[in-house]
Amino acid sequence: MKRGPATSSVRTKFHVVALLTREERARLAGQDGLSESRRAEEQKRLEGIATILATTAARDPALFDLLADETPLGESERELRRELLGSAGIDVPEEEPPADDVVDDAEPAGPAIPVSVLSRQRSNPFLAPDFDAVRVRPRTRRLDGWELLEPLLRSFELAEAGAVSCMDLPEVHESDLPRSPGRSLMRHQAQVVAAARDGHRTFLLADEPGLGKTAQALLAAEAADAYPLLAVVPNVVKTNWAREVGMWTPNRTASVIHGDGDDVDGFADIIVVNYEVLDRHVGWIATHGFRGMVVDEAHFIKNRSSRRSRNVLEISDRIRTRTLRPLLMALTGTPLINDIDDFLPIWQFLGWIDEKRPLGDLIASLEETGLTPTDRAFYPAARRAVVDMGIVRRRKADVAADIPARRVADLPVELDDAEGRSIRDAERDLARRMVERYDRVRATRDIASDAIDLGLVRQVATWEREGADAASGENVFSMMRRIGRAKATLAADYAAQLAHNVGKVVFFAKHIEVMDAAEELFARRGLRYASIRGEQTTAVRERNVTAFLEDPEVAVVVCSLTAAGVGINLQVASDLVLAELSWTDAEQTQAIDRVHRIGQSQPVTAWRIIAAQTIDARIAELIDAKAGLAARALDGAGEVEAASVDVQLEALATLLESALLERGDGTITTDV
Repeated sequence: MKRGPATSSVRTKFHVVALLTREERARLAGQDGLSESRRAEEQKRLEGIATILATTAARDPALFDLLADETPLGESERELRRELLGSAGIDVPEEEPPADDVVDDAEPAGPAIPVSVLSRQRSNPFLAPDFDAVRVRPRTRRLDGWELLEPLLRSFELAEAGAVSCMDLPEVHESDLPRSPGRSLMRHQAQVVAAARDGHRTFLLADEPGLGKTAQALLAAEAADAYPLLAVVPNVVKTNWAREVGMWTPNRTASVIHGDGDDVDGFADIIVVNYEVLDRHVGWIATHGFRGMVVDEAHFIKNRSSRRSRNVLEISDRIRTRTLRPLLMALTGTPLINDIDDFLPIWQFLGWIDEKRPLGDLIASLEETGLTPTDRAFYPAARRAVVDMGIVRRRKADVAADIPARRVADLPVELDDAEGRSIRDAERDLARRMVERYDRVRATRDIASDAIDLGLVRQVATWEREGADAASGENVFSMMRRIGRAKATLAADYAAQLAHNVGKVVFFAKHIEVMDAAEELFARRGLRYASIRGEQTTAVRERNVTAFLEDPEVAVVVCSLTAAGVGINLQVASDLVLAELSWTDAEQTQAIDRVHRIGQSQPVTAWRIIAAQTIDARIAELIDAKAGLAARALDGAGEVEAASVDVQLEALATLLESALLERGDGTITTDV
């Protein structure tokens, strides 16, 4: 049975037939003088219709909405009802349009609750609060009437050097490290998961970028059984969150909310939404029954008067009202952007405070100190109390033994604007062009088999690559350039976030227009940057490199992959963003080595921005596969450059093969 949303015509027929069936059932019940056999026959006929309606609604549960008494009839439904009754010989008078059809100047309603969310609510209508873990807390006495939020903030301002900045975490051993298929947690990550397993439920996870906060949050939710889980994240990383769910908790389902959320899966274990569209969905999200909530880049809510901060705090408050011990996690490499007050909305999200005073366990801990803000010893004790609520802060240097000295982290992004749709259309056109050429050659050679001839696939890909300059329409080179432009703002946005979190960042791109777009965004964000480009004189280039290395106000250096990929030292940074893919692993490695070189004291992370669901992702996989094959062939002697022509050829070949498989052809390897 095929499942999915019903068409508008099916919904119209379903609604009218259901209404007429209900009316006929009521007429039968009130009709006197009808023999029992005739009544039973009519009832059996109506039951048959009801069975058909139920079978239809099982394919699309949203049809059940139409059975509500208050559901109005639209014009198409009224017309069909008149037609069906007329064909049965029953005259129907003309009706005045209902008041609901009158158009007025009222504010348009927000997006409707997604269909699958309504279905989930109906399948589990009694989402009772969880009172299992209620603990008796001491009544506040001594600190009644004291202003405490300001002293709590001062306890962090007045902290001495070396003051504790991380809660006590459980010790873990190698055998305790959680694992998922093909990967395992590092020790520092496993400690947070163990804390959640042991019952801790609120975390301000402030590890530096590159230490795997997303994995920690997902596995903490698994350890705490905090499902369904809501993840509120920046737009640039929401696709990556869904990807990480598949990597770390493959037994859980994830659904990403896009726009009005029409395609969200209300039954998913983890629902991911970005800040920009959160306000459209606060209503149903707040009552969905979430047992956990993660806020990524939590410094985004530092302004409590902003709309997105109010949305996050409202949802958190509703979750804590319904579930007394939910898992709440705020992830940020920089909890403080401008001043100490940035802590307050994060603490409020976690339920440690409200707008006026500390709450729950925090006020209990402050009471237990026996001190007041007039006591000098109050401040270190208060700071310790807040940290013990769940602040976790580790730097790369603290866990250097856990993490590799150099790693490449892929960050998939979604191109969901008009340009992204145009790129995907162009990719389909390119695949279609190669399929047509493939079919023409097969017809010329009179090949009868329907199986895919992989030798011919590579030959067609070769012709396409060699004729790229003369090809009509998009080719692999122009498509990659367009993808680079489409990713530019997203990549620059992530680089700006890194700069706020960790300090200096290196931004690499291939094309001038991508560098221009990035620099425009940095300027709008008030980030000072330097630029290294091919057309610069040696003096200008040296001056810009020096500015990045020595001026603490210069947060980002925007580099050309070809002009800055060799011969310069940028090791003052330990994070770099690869906004565009190279054609070879060697070119990518040379760029990373501007940062990862002798004298670098920090582990280096290269954030590679990948356009999901495009040829960009295929090329990334090919580059990695060829680099791995070369390294294995030389027994780990280092990366060996895979010829760029091979990557271009393989990318076209895989694009053609995928199109043929989608068409239904089989696979067989045949040499040309």
